[in-house]
Amino acid sequence: MSFFATEITDEWGTSYMPTTAGFTVLVIAMLAIFLLGCAFFGEKRKFSAKQLAFSAMAIALAFVTSFLKVIDMPMGGSVTLLSMLFIVLIGYWYGLGAGLTAATAYGILQLVIDPYIISFPQMMVDYVFGFGALGLSGIFSKSRSKHNLLFGYAVGVLGRYFFTFLSGWIFFATYTPEFFNSAVIYSLAYNGAYLGLEALITIVILSLPPVSKALGHVKKLALSNE
Repeated sequence: MSFFATEITDEWGTSYMPTTAGFTVLVIAMLAIFLLGCAFFGEKRKFSAKQLAFSAMAIALAFVTSFLKVIDMPMGGSVTLLSMLFIVLIGYWYGLGAGLTAATAYGILQLVIDPYIISFPQMMVDYVFGFGALGLSGIFSKSRSKHNLLFGYAVGVLGRYFFTFLSGWIFFATYTPEFFNSAVIYSLAYNGAYLGLEALITIVILSLPPVSKALGHVKKLALSNE
């Protein structure tokens, strides 16, 4: 046990739960990353109250929908009601820098709400890098393609998939069923199952003309008067 985390031992092994001090540090880090992202990666590098409001709204929607689980996987992970999409939207609106910082802040929020920590490297890979990768959608924020949101979403989800795969392979290999005979294959299949299904559902919804048109209108609102 330490000042920032308490050790927990159960049938799954040893994990750590943040103490009150640990949760406080995480919340402060989340807010600092989020605000710095808005300040340094806003349009023309100036702080934007509108960007702050729209990004906070997207994070709030992602947070709420992360609890609306279509499928809850037995060893962690779930198919949610479009929660990854709302984080991807921030990069789609404001670019790579803002997308990465907001997504990283969201990862820390998930760590605060539903932590499962076995080591500091695992925590970073699963929560900071894993969720933070959703901000890679910002790569396509300036694209003129009418499918830039779809491309951005796909890249963001693939980024998260990469880090969840790494985590499963490196930190949770001992839970690989015998019939898989490979932690690499098991991690690829397990994490691909729930992330792939949510991505497929989301892409189908994004492909609907009314949804695409509505999200295009929202982007215009998010960027107006910047």
